[in-house]
Amino acid sequence: MPISLSSASKALLATTATALCLTAAVLPVTASAQSSDTVRIRGTIVRVDANTLVVQDRGGEVVSLARPAEMAVSEVYRIKLSDIKRGSFIGTAAMPQADGTQKALEVVVFPEAARGTGEGHRPWDLLPQSTMTNATVADLAAAPKSVRGGQQLRLTYKGGEKTVIVPPDVPVVTFRPGTDALLVPGAHVLVNAQEKNGTPTALRVTAGRNGFAPPM
Repeated sequence: MPISLSSASKALLATTATALCLTAAVLPVTASAQSSDTVRIRGTIVRVDANTLVVQDRGGEVVSLARPAEMAVSEVYRIKLSDIKRGSFIGTAAMPQADGTQKALEVVVFPEAARGTGEGHRPWDLLPQSTMTNATVADLAAAPKSVRGGQQLRLTYKGGEKTVIVPPDVPVVTFRPGTDALLVPGAHVLVNAQEKNGTPTALRVTAGRNGFAPPM
């Protein structure tokens, strides 16, 4: 029997300090404060219909969510490391390194319409101790020799900058508007959800096609 978000995700709600920010009518952005009771659910679709979205999260828990008519759907898809250019506005989940750099876990290259959204550096919940940086690529170069084939990015944002090392095997993705055709059982999704009027409710679904999982 599906477990509701209100019982299944209280611990996650308590520890999630920021929410995936939404670009109105366009695409999901990788991080910004939206509201303290918004939660990200990463998993696969179990069942979906006109009113309900049921997801098995990455811990194996089944979460049942109301699906409002205005729920947005976006598709995440892979692009090349070389698509990261000087001046690109990106978001990257990363792990802090002892030398002060960040080691990327994934990189999102945002479309121009999303430039500036969620700008800054903050904790993230992809992995324990992970961070999220939404910033402009001020400079890029080959990664250190120990990361053969990767890139080193100098990211600048209002009030600071970070150096991020992107290994060659790290997923680099972008987004486009999606359709309900993406919402099939077994599809990998990242769901932004919030309890509304006592009902766990999906706000936005980011889905991959043909088994591709949103890496953020």
